[in-house]
Amino acid sequence: MRKVIAGAAIGLLVLGVARADDVARQPLFYQDPDGQPFYSPGPKKNAFGKDYRPIFEDAPAAIKPSGGGDRRVLYYRNPMGLPDTSPGPKKDSMGMDYLPVYADEGTQGDPPGTVRITPGRLQTLGVRTEVAELRQTGGRTIRATGILQFDERNLATVTTKVSGWIEHLTVAATGDPVRRGEVLAEVYSPDLVASEEEYLVAARMGGNIAQASMQRLRALDVPEEEIGRLRRTGRSVRRIAIKAPADGVVIEKPVQQGMRIDAGEALYRTADLSSVWLIAQVQEQDIGAIVPGQRAQASFVAFPGRTFDGTVEFIYPSLSVDTRTARVRIVIANPDGMLRAAMFANVVLEAAPAPSPVLSVPNSAVLDSGTRQVVLIARGEGRFEPRQVHLGAGGDDWVQVVDGIKPGERVVVGANFLIDAESNLRAALQGFADGSKPAADQQGGKP
Repeated sequence: MRKVIAGAAIGLLVLGVARADDVARQPLFYQDPDGQPFYSPGPKKNAFGKDYRPIFEDAPAAIKPSGGGDRRVLYYRNPMGLPDTSPGPKKDSMGMDYLPVYADEGTQGDPPGTVRITPGRLQTLGVRTEVAELRQTGGRTIRATGILQFDERNLATVTTKVSGWIEHLTVAATGDPVRRGEVLAEVYSPDLVASEEEYLVAARMGGNIAQASMQRLRALDVPEEEIGRLRRTGRSVRRIAIKAPADGVVIEKPVQQGMRIDAGEALYRTADLSSVWLIAQVQEQDIGAIVPGQRAQASFVAFPGRTFDGTVEFIYPSLSVDTRTARVRIVIANPDGMLRAAMFANVVLEAAPAPSPVLSVPNSAVLDSGTRQVVLIARGEGRFEPRQVHLGAGGDDWVQVVDGIKPGERVVVGANFLIDAESNLRAALQGFADGSKPAADQQGGKP
């Protein structure tokens, strides 16, 4: 009887020591009693009222699911993909449990930086993929802004080669239309009158003197009609007519009636408005897709709902240092004179299609950090590999990939809730750059 009592006492003592030892130890976390992948930082019951099991540091076998492999939990990562980890179970600010990262997840042959998403999370995040494939791309649309200006080849300055006084202005207002040969003003010039008298004397003498005198009148821009009149009448006139050299409108008139003028001084400036130049400011990355002869369309605030066709004539040889844009000259016909200098325009140019199929992905597949471009390759089973790419020509909804991926690979085109925030993008790219380091080490955590 004494032996039984002594044995019971020893058993109670051992049990008490074991319980005391359990109390002294602090569980790392608590796991669902049915082995489901649910964890809690503290005691908890599942939906059936069962207590979660405490998991201690020296009991890794307790968290090994069936199926083999080293399923030891290294650390826990943020459920929304944010760049923070935890050595033990934890909840984020929205009450979502951090996801465990197991030791054997790095032994599957995945490239560095590969992101893993559980099947349930894939549906929640709305991840969509498309196949990168060779396609015959159409011409892409290039948009720019521009300002109208006069066609420089149709500008004219009216001057005289003799000094004198403006005695009469036939065209007296800026904006007046003029025709080639139309009299604009009449000028009195003592020098011109003296040259005419000299010619009349030389003409009576004949010979080379008369010819030299006639050449002098022509050098002073005396019209042939005036020289013919001198021959017929034999009399000089007080005034000489100043005529328009071309059709157009007066855009500047710096003189007034009665003013004295010097030889070479501008009396009028005219512009032919039958065609105008649209100087478009095109972004640097689009210049390679523009060539002379390319068609363009322009719209103006003054004429809503109407477009004007033009043709690219010239690409200027330098870019603006401030805006990194190049000037492109587009010639637009203006037979009715509706378009005016300094009008603001929105310009659309259609780039020529690629001569052969190119490897392309949707624009939404590219993550641009500012210094490099990355796409996420879907590797199956919830794995996504960040891959740096080099891009070529682009369109409204597609972009050419020069290198970095192969035809047939699937790229992520819709994962807005996965890496849409700037911090998530930085974390994904950082993982791509330093993928050889464990995530816990990058964040300062320890498994």
